[in-house]
Amino acid sequence: MISLKYEAPSSLGDAIALLARASGTSRVLAGGTDVIVQMETDLIEPDLVVDIKKIPQLREIAIENGAFRVGAAVTGMELTDHRGFCRAWPGVVDGVKLIGSMQIKGRATMGGNLCNASPAADSVPALIAAGAVARVAGPDGTRDIPVEGIPIGPGKTSLSKGEIVVSFLFPPRPPYSGDAYLRMTPRTEMDIAVVGVGVNVNQQSFPAELRALATSLLRESGERWEREPILIEFLRALDNEIAWLEAELRGTSATAGLLERFAAASSWVRGKRVSVAEGGGYTGVTDGLDARGFLRVAADDGTLRTVLSGGVRAQ
Repeated sequence: MISLKYEAPSSLGDAIALLARASGTSRVLAGGTDVIVQMETDLIEPDLVVDIKKIPQLREIAIENGAFRVGAAVTGMELTDHRGFCRAWPGVVDGVKLIGSMQIKGRATMGGNLCNASPAADSVPALIAAGAVARVAGPDGTRDIPVEGIPIGPGKTSLSKGEIVVSFLFPPRPPYSGDAYLRMTPRTEMDIAVVGVGVNVNQQSFPAELRALATSLLRESGERWEREPILIEFLRALDNEIAWLEAELRGTSATAGLLERFAAASSWVRGKRVSVAEGGGYTGVTDGLDARGFLRVAADDGTLRTVLSGGVRAQ
């Protein structure tokens, strides 16, 4: 490295101007846990380093209409010490906690972890699963982009010259939802992920999704159960989910409304007039699924039968 210019602006506008005017290679320094190491090992030789830690809006954690906005230069330790964010997004925090040692987390940031564009980044899968939106500012103004739109390859991002990731917006957390992050590493501690997986689950939207799928399947089959293997598997999953959630949610303050929605989602499982080919053939009305996941039919002869091999047709 022949020469290096270091700048630490106190405003976003100044930082953008410095990066936009730079004639050589430039790098943004949020925590420096990647940039400084890459400089020391001669992987990069920037002519300009712009330290963004002194820009107030990049260092804040704020609530906007029930959503969390986290500045791109907020450190990992600052984020994991924020009780409100930890309650709302434990999966994101799980990923941040794995960004190196405590000393590293005292400097490292989600903004840097994302813009380093490493396939092994621990915070990124959970950010994507959370539906986080990155706010990007540059010479041409501000734009919002899903976090998965920032990395475009190992070590490469979609950011244009002079652009900086300013913050991340996490949507309001709906009831009965949660997130998590897990990774696989060769060692149990202080290692780089071989595979990292983030998940964000919202049980409250499940009934609507099931109703949409049920309607779609029935429409595709012309109101007949022509594609019965698909439908039977769906019915089994539906009844199993409803039974589990009924047991999980019973007694909570919001149980009644949620269970009503699940009952509506599962209503088409029952009360359908059908004919069944097995057992010599008979007709009856569907009566949900049994504990093993098989379709029950209240036959016209007064017996309750279980359909084991299929052959069900709507009448």
